[in-house]
Amino acid sequence: MKGVGFFGAGNMGEAMIRGILAAKLVPPRGVHVLDVRAARVRDLARRYGVTPADGAPALLAACETIVVAVKPKDVPAAVEALGRGPVKGKLVVSIAAGVPTAVLLNALGKGVSVVRAMPNTPAQVGMGSTGLYFAPGVPEARKETARRIFSSFGTVAEFPREELLDAVTALSGSGPAFAFLFIEALADGAVRAGMGREEALRLAASTVEGAGRMVRETARHPGELKDMVTSPGGTTAAGLAALEARAFRGTVMAAVYAAWQRCREISK
Repeated sequence: MKGVGFFGAGNMGEAMIRGILAAKLVPPRGVHVLDVRAARVRDLARRYGVTPADGAPALLAACETIVVAVKPKDVPAAVEALGRGPVKGKLVVSIAAGVPTAVLLNALGKGVSVVRAMPNTPAQVGMGSTGLYFAPGVPEARKETARRIFSSFGTVAEFPREELLDAVTALSGSGPAFAFLFIEALADGAVRAGMGREEALRLAASTVEGAGRMVRETARHPGELKDMVTSPGGTTAAGLAALEARAFRGTVMAAVYAAWQRCREISK
């Protein structure tokens, strides 16, 4: 893989850089970083050995792949800057939530391969979940480059229709916040029963992490795995009944749907 450039260097950009370097997709000096915060770029260069870029033209000249890792409101300025450089033939990946590929295609012109991606914050610990949408005309080799980048720090799912990335945003983009709230609630329940908070948080986090891994690695339906834990008349059955009495599943579904609706509003 040739040079990878980052236009923007926030937390998600840094998580991607860590994943790319850990997977040895490119050497540290092959990652070029451009950000309005010069101190941020210097810090990343010091910690990871990446190369600071002196403007968008320099970023494009050094890299075959450009990751637009700025906030959604800053995307127009970013693509305008990229459009003034040698962008033709490049792979441009946007991780800005709610920004359609048409925004990039219209600004950058023909001959550019555009990919829209929705990674999530667990990418910071190498356990991200990313949805990918390839705009029409992206060559297979460019698709494979995008897959390798996002697979370097987690799970990747591809979608045939761009509007499905709004559902990805609601599920895996907002989902960590819902999971954090659940972990906190699990720990609070144990604290109420007399457990120390530190131990409760540690066990709650590892319980949720382990349950997620069981779903992935066993390929069994979550309902089947739930039933394996639920003995007739037992403690789990009592807890599940309390959750159902308070519309737990319906509430979670409503949360994901509300996040999806908000994402659709932002996209428009």
